[in-house]
Amino acid sequence: YDGKCVFCRIARREEPGTALLPCDDEDLVCFRDIKPGAPHHYLVVPVKHMGNCKTLKSEHIPLVRRMMEVGKAVLQKNNFNDLNDVRMGFHWPPFCSIAHLHLHVLAPASQLGFLSRIYYRINSYWFIT
Repeated sequence: YDGKCVFCRIARREEPGTALLPCDDEDLVCFRDIKPGAPHHYLVVPVKHMGNCKTLKSEHIPLVRRMMEVGKAVLQKNNFNDLNDVRMGFHWPPFCSIAHLHLHVLAPASQLGFLSRIYYRINSYWFIT
């Protein structure tokens, strides 16, 4: 736990302005992005503080898979069922503003605006899927 990390505080329910969405994984939390790039834009975050996506190793594959499953489940709970029109990924440092691992879940990807299509471009120099 890092008390200076806003995502750590959100995960511990210490940020009253951020509502957590129902999540079936006790090691993860999910909430709406404060600057949404799509009609549905959620962040899936490990409760335990982890560095950014550069710190991921092969042993973290199950964690990332769980993060993606939580993202899909939250979309479906919010009446979005076209899982072929979803974009998920991580901003690559130095293009991430919070140094706590967080998966962006955006849908429908087909409705991303001009800037969001750039900012969340698939496998770009700054955003990896």
